[in-house]
Amino acid sequence: MSHISRIELDDSNLPPPTPEIEQERRVAMFDLLEQNSFDLPVREGREVPAGPYVLGLSIRERRLVFEVTTEDGVEVAEFHLSLGPFRQVVKDYFQICASYFDAVKTLPPSQIETIDMARRGIHNEGARVLQERLEGKVELDNDTARRLFTLVCVLHFGG
Repeated sequence: MSHISRIELDDSNLPPPTPEIEQERRVAMFDLLEQNSFDLPVREGREVPAGPYVLGLSIRERRLVFEVTTEDGVEVAEFHLSLGPFRQVVKDYFQICASYFDAVKTLPPSQIETIDMARRGIHNEGARVLQERLEGKVELDNDTARRLFTLVCVLHFGG
């Protein structure tokens, strides 16, 4: 499968992230670039240039925008997704992350582990929603979807 070689996250119109949000962004981007699968299937009978791809992520006019180019700047695809299907899972994810960040400061490991399991469950749900929304547009594995979902959350932070 093809992959993403670079990510351009357009967070220029967002408020400055909290240290926790910034850390989530850095980790997701690092992990995503280390290993991902991102393949664009043939659509409408048109061949798609092979990756690796540069992925631009932004929110424009209340829509999540995926801009895909080749490494040399050839436009390959652009997808605009409604933010509606993401709202609840992003809200839940932020709430559980806040609980987790508070827990690691004061709670015993067993309680932290319980909150972290819930956090991973919501993260998996967000990845599933993203995969559903991208069905027929992009083929990606679960780990790639999880990391992209984290970046969607980062963009939602200010949106």
